[in-house]
Parts: sequence; structure tokens; C-alpha cells
Amino acid sequence: MFDEKSRYASLPLREHVQPDGRHVAYVTRRLVPPKEVYLVAGGVTVTDSDRIDLIAHRGLGTPAGFWQIADANEAMHPETLTATPGRRLVVPVPRAPGAKP
Repeated sequence: MFDEKSRYASLPLREHVQPDGRHVAYVTRRLVPPKEVYLVAGGVTVTDSDRIDLIAHRGLGTPAGFWQIADANEAMHPETLTATPGRRLVVPVPRAPGAKP
């Protein structure tokens, strides 16, 4: 259902039956670990031309890893991480989807 690099790839699927009998599949909730559990590979200072996917590509080797940077910086909305030039972001050690930090 999800790409193997997705933050949702390892989550269990559930099914809900609607009152009209339709079956709707959904993913269980993903709990974000506290930032203290991440191993830090380095950091980056945000510039006015940065985007979170570009930072992830440079720091983790894939733009799809943007969510790992968001998690390590406790950001609910990843795009807010690059809204303030000069902000210093933690770049975690890359990990496989579903792996515990």
C-alpha cells in the first residue's frame, strides 16, 4: 500500500465497516519517538532557498527521508523547518523504514 521508504510502510492496516456495509482500510496511528532517541549524524543551517526534501537528499541520501529530519526536530509539519533561514536542524543517522530509532 505504501512505498517501502514511507514512514507508514511498517504500520499495520486495519479495516472499518461503514454503516452502509462498505469496507474502508486505514493505517494505525504512527507514534513519533522523542528526539532524544535519534542518533545525530550532523546538522544543517537553513538558508532562504532550502526545502526539507533537498536537505533530506543532501543529509540522508534521499528526499523521501524528509520525515526522519522532521521527527528528529520534533516538527509536526515538516515545511515549518525551513521557514526560518538561520535555523539549525538536526540531521539524524539514516535508518530503514520501520526500524526503531
